[in-house]
Amino acid sequence: MPRERPFLTDAAPEGTRGSGAVPDALFDLAVNRAAAALRGLRPARPDAALAAWHARTRFARRVPLDAVQAALALHPGQGEVHWAGGPGGGWQPGRAPFP
Repeated sequence: MPRERPFLTDAAPEGTRGSGAVPDALFDLAVNRAAAALRGLRPARPDAALAAWHARTRFARRVPLDAVQAALALHPGQGEVHWAGGPGGGWQPGRAPFP
């Protein structure tokens, strides 16, 4: 049995770029949900798991995958934090105001 959970759709390069401006709240939600997905899945290959999550999550496809990856790369790695402030934001202490 594979160690990683399978996804139904493969990530397609054309689906990794958003189209148009992304509202700050949607960007925050995408980054926070992506962080939660990776934390829950604990994949052996986080980049591949993130790309698959992005491909199958309808709202996340409006946010460029590269931008989500860049935000996740800034994660402090410890404590309970959430992303706030849109693309120009950062990691804040505590839980996100909404899931």
